Order: sequence, then structure tokens, then C-alpha cells
Amino acid sequence: MEYDVVVVGAGPVGENVADRARAAGLSTAVVENELIGGECSYWACMPSKALLRPVTARADARRVPGLRAAVRGPLDVAEVLAHRDYYASNWKDDGQVGWLESIGADIHRGRGRLAGPRQVTVEPPSGERYTLTARHAVAVCTGTRALVPDLPGLAGANPWTSREATSAGKVPDRLVIVGGGVVAVEMATVWQALGSRVTVLVRGKGLLANMEPFAGELVAEALTEAGATVRTGAPVAAVERDGGDGPVTAVLDDGERVEADEILFATGRAPRTDDIGLDTVGLKPGSWLTVDDSCRVEGSDWLYGVGDVNHRALMTHEGKYQARVAGDAIAARAHGKPVDTARWGAHSATADHAAVPQVVFTDPEAAAVGLTLAQAEAAGHRVRAVDYDMASVSGAGLYADGYRGRARMVVDLDREIVRGATFVGPGVAELLHSATVAVAGEVPIARLWHAVPAYPTISEVWLRLLETYRG
Repeated sequence: MEYDVVVVGAGPVGENVADRARAAGLSTAVVENELIGGECSYWACMPSKALLRPVTARADARRVPGLRAAVRGPLDVAEVLAHRDYYASNWKDDGQVGWLESIGADIHRGRGRLAGPRQVTVEPPSGERYTLTARHAVAVCTGTRALVPDLPGLAGANPWTSREATSAGKVPDRLVIVGGGVVAVEMATVWQALGSRVTVLVRGKGLLANMEPFAGELVAEALTEAGATVRTGAPVAAVERDGGDGPVTAVLDDGERVEADEILFATGRAPRTDDIGLDTVGLKPGSWLTVDDSCRVEGSDWLYGVGDVNHRALMTHEGKYQARVAGDAIAARAHGKPVDTARWGAHSATADHAAVPQVVFTDPEAAAVGLTLAQAEAAGHRVRAVDYDMASVSGAGLYADGYRGRARMVVDLDREIVRGATFVGPGVAELLHSATVAVAGEVPIARLWHAVPAYPTISEVWLRLLETYRG
């Protein structure tokens, strides 16, 4: 079978590549060996945020006069888990299948592997293997899997990864979480609120190491106040669990033992490229794909690596952004049209370098875009960090009694633009897009001064940051 474009992987990234290719009139096949909709829909973004929303809503309500007494009790665990199941579509992909079919993409169920230039073999659950040929492009959109360290005893201990943590059907009495990143802190927030006694074991010095230091500090403080134990400088050396069930023990480097009922390893991600035939096109199986800003694999004129597999920005929204760019680039090249790969061009995923937004849906929320102060300085920019206590903003005080939060704006002193922004506090997730527009648009500070925030909103922190910068 021959198509203009063959997409391997039908998560949000693959779906968006297919959508842009079909919108340009290109025939498109999508190959998927699990659920159409991918990791985000069933084991990551959607179920995790469905679990987190009741937790943060209750926390917010407890900070509102006249309402806090009404929400003193525990969460309804069964209802929260049912809410999660609904947003994970009960792990059925009928709706996503219907959407792909509606745009005219052909779905091929089975394991897809490269078999040389422009060739993809499909191994269906039943039946014989067959080959798809791409006239113009093959897009690898296979995403990532949880990276579990090679520790003594871990292989037989049945540890949780992000998949089990977002899909578990009951609350463990005690949960050990190994790691200090986004998955670790979000799942600590969820399971602590649902009744687990949570212990977070962090190898490094703090949580959320890729954000401004105060983000991890404020989240750790809140987790501790909620009843969780957060331990930094606590690397795990081994895991013990008899028969793969019953209590599990994390053995630390110094020999200390921490016992729990389940253990979650949130220790990073690895590309799902180990079994997709990379060796047939001269690439190393299991490697990240190195791509240009149109997401075309370096050294190739037909192979694209889009989303997590290229290791540029491992977030669903950024992968979908890349997919829109890559799909349009594939279409332009297929039709012999000019391709604009200049910075911020139509076929260039420039935001991957300069304006990646991220929200950590803990309580408090942590939201950031662009460069941190340390990253900006390391990149050679002459910058200044402008900080502000968000509790001093009228809108924040109205949002919640005892509001605690902090904002930082990183200003490029030579160009007088915002290189990055970070907000930590209740309700800041919806504040982030304004910062993303400022950073991606390279809006001059002088013009931002004329962007008047409504009063009294939390967004007024923008005015306070600009006033602090001007002095």
C-alpha cells in the first residue's frame, strides 16, 4: 500500500501530523499498536489532571471565607477515580478512532517498524505482516516510556511507573515516590490527598530542578504541610519485595530502609525507538532522533521525528506544536512550495528553544515559560531577575486567604524583552499564556507597560513586576 505520508504512532503528536497532512490533501496512514490517542490521553495528561483537579479545588475552597467549613471532610475516593476513568475514556479509543477517520486518515493497527527508506512494515495483532510505502515522508511519533533504573531487586518488585500511578484502582496505605520531577510531585499531591502516607525520595537537592529554585521549594513546603515526607539527597540503591507483592522496601545508599505498600519510580523518560527499525535507515535503535527545526531527521530528506522522540521539549502541547509545524513542512515540500525555516518561520519550531510553557498542577501550581535566570545566564544573555511576592497582589488576596506565591520575570537588559517568567501559587496556570505571548512575541518592556491588567485579578502581578523593574 502506498501513501503520501505514513505516521508511526497515534498519540496527540501523530494525530496532529496526520491532520495537517490531510488538510493539505496528502493521503495519510497512521500506524498504532496500542490505543489511538496515546500516552497523554490514557496514562498521562488527561487522567493525572482529572485526579488533581478535585485536590486543588478542595484546597482552594478551604482558603475561601464562608466556604472552608463545607469542605473539611475527605475526598470521595470512588468519585475521584470514576472522574479519572471518564477522562481517560475508560481506556477505550472509539472517540479518537472516529476523529482520525473523520479527517480521512487510514488507521493501521499493529506494530510499525521502518524497513528502509520510506518503508514501514506493519505487524498486526493477527494476520500477516505487510508494508506501507510513503511517497514523501515517514513521521516517527512514538513518544517515550518511563525510564526505570537498573537497581538490585527492582525487576521483580512490580514498581509503579507513571502509567500505574495514573490508572491505579485503589489507594495504597503507604506510597514511596522516587524522583523529584513533575510526575513525582503531581502524583505525591494526588495520592497524599486521597489518603496515602507519601514519602518522596529525591536524589538531588530539591524538587522541580528544571524550574526556578523557589518553585520546588514552595511545592515541597506545601507537600510537607499536607502530610507528605519529602527527603532530598536520598538516592535509592536497591528495592526489596518478596514475590512481587506485599510490602516493598526502598533501600537507600546509606543502608536506611523505607517500607511502603507501593513504590513509584518517576525517574525520567526514554524514547520508544528501540524496536522501530532505526537500524534499517542507519540510525541507532533506542536513540533520540536529532532533527532540524522543521522536525526532519538530520541527514534525511524523508524521515521526521516529532514530539518526545526528538528530546526537544517533552510535553504534549509542545509535541502538538511541532506536529503542526512538521505537517505543514511535509506538505510544502510535497507540493514543491517554499519552506520557511527561518527563526519564527511557518515551518520552524522556534518556540522549542525560546518559549516552552509548562504547568505543574500541584498545590500550589507552578507555571513557567522561556528561560530561567540560570539558563539565561548560561546562554550568555545579560539579564536581570525581577521578583515579586504574589500575596501582595489584590487579586491573589481575594482568590484565597493566606495566599502564598512568588513571581519572577527574567529581563534581557540589552534588548529589553522578557526571556522567561515563572509563577508559583494557587490559580497561576491560567496566568501563563500571557507570559508565553510576551516571550514568544519578544514584546518590548516599553510596550508591555501599556498592557493594562484588569483589577482586581492575579494578573496584576504583571504590573507589579514591571514597576519593580522600572524602579
